[in-house]
Amino acid sequence: MPDKETTLFITGKVISPGLAEGRIFIHRDMLRHLDTPVAIETESVEQELDHLEDATAMITEDLLVLATRVEKEMDSRLAAVFETHQLILNDPALKEELRTEIRGNLVSASSAVKAVFLRWEKRFLMMESRMARQKGDDMRDISDRLSNALAGIKIHPLEQIPPGSVLVANRLLPSETIFLSQNSTAAVLLEYGGSGSHAALFAREMGMPCIVNIPMILKKVPANAWVLVDANLGEVIVHPQEEHKAGFQKKVSAMQETFVAAQERAKKQAVTLDGVTIAVFANVGCYADTARAMTNGADGIGLYRTEQAYMGRMTPPDVDELLDEMRRTLEPAKGKPVYVRLLDIGADKPLPFIGFLAETNPALGRRGIRLLREYPHLLETQLQAMLKLSQEFDVRILIPMASLPEDIVKVKECLTRLGEEMGISPLPKLGAMIETPAAALSALAMEPHVDFLSFGTNDLTQYSFAADRENAAVEQYFKDSADVIFRLLRITHDDVPDMPLSVCGELAGRAAHIPKLLQCGIRSLSVAPPLIPIIKETIRESLYNVTNSC
Repeated sequence: MPDKETTLFITGKVISPGLAEGRIFIHRDMLRHLDTPVAIETESVEQELDHLEDATAMITEDLLVLATRVEKEMDSRLAAVFETHQLILNDPALKEELRTEIRGNLVSASSAVKAVFLRWEKRFLMMESRMARQKGDDMRDISDRLSNALAGIKIHPLEQIPPGSVLVANRLLPSETIFLSQNSTAAVLLEYGGSGSHAALFAREMGMPCIVNIPMILKKVPANAWVLVDANLGEVIVHPQEEHKAGFQKKVSAMQETFVAAQERAKKQAVTLDGVTIAVFANVGCYADTARAMTNGADGIGLYRTEQAYMGRMTPPDVDELLDEMRRTLEPAKGKPVYVRLLDIGADKPLPFIGFLAETNPALGRRGIRLLREYPHLLETQLQAMLKLSQEFDVRILIPMASLPEDIVKVKECLTRLGEEMGISPLPKLGAMIETPAAALSALAMEPHVDFLSFGTNDLTQYSFAADRENAAVEQYFKDSADVIFRLLRITHDDVPDMPLSVCGELAGRAAHIPKLLQCGIRSLSVAPPLIPIIKETIRESLYNVTNSC
């Protein structure tokens, strides 16, 4: 442990930017060890099974309440994490394995939970994909919840974290982030974590600075030490000297001034230095997202993710249920353009009423429109709801994973037929997500069938570099700001110069790349609601000049 008076400089990987300072709060109880199993007598088996069932029911109810609260306060994607936990907790195979552990090994319900969940966690952690490793975190999270319920523990250690602390831990589980938002944690420093982890998603949505991949951090930093966190550069200063504090305060003041100026002008249009107006929309999944987007000056909704209406359900929503969900989510944006994406689900994100689609490589399998073509009743329900919605909102429909012109033709034929049956005219504008190189290079063939195109740069990068964005082993190949991506954008523009082009991937939210996106012919961007003011300011300082090579 460093001497408390020694200034310590630490670097790591940024997964959520920002500046913060505060006293270190060390949370050491993140990696739970497997306790010695508690043996039981044969006559106690049924009692332990009942104990397990009661705890499972209680946690299921808690997760439902948590998901509802997170959706209202934060983001639907975050709520979906806890809905997934509900499904895992009540998975028949997992429940049977727990019962078998109790009966076969004559151990307590608590011991069975620790043993079984540890086995499942290890299976996921041994897999190479980032998604599988996240499932390992999910298993740990559920195991801790269930173990605490069985033990009668109702208070989490992070409930005691002092306001304004900088949390230091090995890793952060999904449910633990809730305590951080409640207690206004200033920043998070972790030994383990990735840009696609649940912790990263929560931290970004809360606007909380977070730095990860800091080896042996629990041994490096003392509790209660004052720390400066620059999560823009990935730098940490423990026990800073006065000159360090002064320099840090200058950074904070400059950032605040920039943000305040951007916020004041956020509701005005973003016009480039050469007079071109660029629309800045928001990516949303719930009412809170939309309300925040409108407050921050969004010109509309550029990507409404409809998956939330389907998550955690044993049966798909009908037309009226889906319509009610869409109305509620989009209400703050009434009168502005709203781009609603068809259900983007696939083999790596199974729905209970479809089941798991066994595929060797889910990323190259049935997802987006490919899955909807296989389940046309899902497609028809969505289109019927969107047609009804178009009577109240300025709706445009986005087709995910459209790789072939016939993908669009199928949707357009269905939309036209349903519009005639429902007596609705004119039909909503129709566009395709460009998420594969094939789609980018097929823009000319798609042009007769669409009104606009929107680049999903996260998937476009994944398929361009043949690097699964969930696979940490090939993370160095996943470069969404590489020249390859900009060339695909520019080729698409040059092939269909009159087609409205938008970007809704994470690349659109990074100010450093806005000038290059504009040079590729992009006329609208869709970003996370908190980023709208800064992105608009960046546009005002840029040129829209597609004659330059991007």
